[in-house]
Amino acid sequence: MNGIRRLCGTVLIMEAVILGLAILPAIVLEHANRPLAGGVGGGLAVCALLLSGMVGRPHMGWALKAGSVLQILFIAAGIVLPAMYVLGVIFAALWITGIWLARRWETPEAATTDLSAVSGAITPETADKAPASPAAGTPAPSGPAG
Repeated sequence: MNGIRRLCGTVLIMEAVILGLAILPAIVLEHANRPLAGGVGGGLAVCALLLSGMVGRPHMGWALKAGSVLQILFIAAGIVLPAMYVLGVIFAALWITGIWLARRWETPEAATTDLSAVSGAITPETADKAPASPAAGTPAPSGPAG
């Protein structure tokens, strides 16, 4: 879960920055209601920051679901500022990619550990504990035999 924590947490922090910075263009360019734009943008930014600290922690599986809902709300912010549609889709793609990559990174480690335990294979961790073969001290013959 450490990979999910890093990747998805980073996406959420960047979203919080973008949401905070989008408040002013929403007010100036789109003539949005100041308290409404500040409240919604600031609220979403704070939620993104809080979720970035919770995602990937043990017993916080709901944080991934809440982060996914936040992606939908980020896209929906395009109602106020149309540029948020594009940014929302980009961040949603980063969110999905972050989850996919983190799970992909974690899966091979677990599979390698399970396979080495079942097959009795020598891994770097067990190489020091493996018994030495009787011919380990004899040098290999060099040159043509004859």
